[in-house]
Amino acid sequence: MDNLNDIEVRLWEYIDGLSNESEKSLVERLIAENAEWRSKYHELLEVHQSLNFVELEEPSLRFTKNVMEEIARYQIAPATKTYINSKIIWGIGIFFITMIVGFLVYGFAQIDWTTAGETKNPLGIDLTKVDYSQMFNNNLMNGIMMVNVILGLFLFDRYLSNKNKKLKEA
Repeated sequence: MDNLNDIEVRLWEYIDGLSNESEKSLVERLIAENAEWRSKYHELLEVHQSLNFVELEEPSLRFTKNVMEEIARYQIAPATKTYINSKIIWGIGIFFITMIVGFLVYGFAQIDWTTAGETKNPLGIDLTKVDYSQMFNNNLMNGIMMVNVILGLFLFDRYLSNKNKKLKEA
């Protein structure tokens, strides 16, 4: 007929009340007619009833308190101070500032300052004469700018997450 595992699965579903009506009626009929099903049902029913009377073991209250006291002895260091070197952060910041200043110096060097009075621009600067193609056509420069933007976003994210963390602690 059915193998032993299938019998046990169906009987456990029947005992736990997980089977539907058609399966219940089939299992009840098999228990009434088949001796193997009947003996297995009584065996599993005894196991089920004995599990209901067993109390779960819990550690004593003193054990839990001892564990918590032992954990409290250790000082947990702030996580960021252990693996983030502030000199690296300062170095990244200085690198960004140097790159921005370099771009500004290069841009201002491209401006023709002699035509300041001849234009209608209130600043007196004719930015149409600045040659941006020399500044942005190099693939290496584009790559450096892309890396700088990504690193800047990481730095900004770190700043905002630290600010958010401080607000939550307060």
